[in-house]
Amino acid sequence: MPATSAGLLLAAGEGRRYGMPKALVERDGRLLVEHGLSTLRAAGCEPVVVVLGAAAETVRERADLTGALVVTNPDWPDGMGSSLRTGLDALAGTPAQAAVVLLVDTPGVTPAAVRRVAAQGDSQSLVVATYHGERGHPVLLGRSHWDGVAEVAVGDVGARPYLRAHGDRVMTVACEDVADGTDLDRPDS
Repeated sequence: MPATSAGLLLAAGEGRRYGMPKALVERDGRLLVEHGLSTLRAAGCEPVVVVLGAAAETVRERADLTGALVVTNPDWPDGMGSSLRTGLDALAGTPAQAAVVLLVDTPGVTPAAVRRVAAQGDSQSLVVATYHGERGHPVLLGRSHWDGVAEVAVGDVGARPYLRAHGDRVMTVACEDVADGTDLDRPDS
């Protein structure tokens, strides 16, 4: 992975369908926010930005986020788009040439999947992990795309419209052999 690939963990949502902020969900003895941070760090991402929102103070109190740049999205009720913008803005002052974006509710994504996606990236790249042909996370956004992504990231929409508009430049990387990209939408998932 290029030394300039940052990690960006989006963990700001209130988890309406789940019944609580997913950052505070415990799975295998750890909070999901800790798991996501650990995944990005184990993959070699540097720096790692964690975007909090709903229950941000509780997450800061309960979670071990040592080594991460933790930022709070004051507009988190507006949806994931505002969290993506907040995270990219936090990375703007770093030397990172790409951001590997991971969602807090995808604990099946492994460091191996993050490394595989990041290995394809540089400042001009757009890379998306796939699972059995379906697009998922992580997603790598080269720095030259951050402003364009931020323009279209509104409501509960992240980078998807930007990736669709630049489909000819998007590289997909199969990750089903090293990870599970399933989102945890409800407690029984």
